[in-house]
Amino acid sequence: MGNIRVKVGQADATRVVSSLAGNVSGSITGLSDVQAGNLQNGMVLVYNSSIGKFEATLELTPGSAQNLDVNGGQF
Repeated sequence: MGNIRVKVGQADATRVVSSLAGNVSGSITGLSDVQAGNLQNGMVLVYNSSIGKFEATLELTPGSAQNLDVNGGQF
């Protein structure tokens, strides 16, 4: 889609028309890479590389490997 030229006052301006692609519901559960059903208070999104999606869970380290590194950065 090309730019649309409009005149605002005495100056030329470029108007860019945009549209939302994919999720237009405004809900995080509407995203294609989020799997979230039966939501409960306290759930967080955790990435699951085996399915390539974020899952809503109450466990930060699901499965048998219970290791979690939190890096809060430098301040």
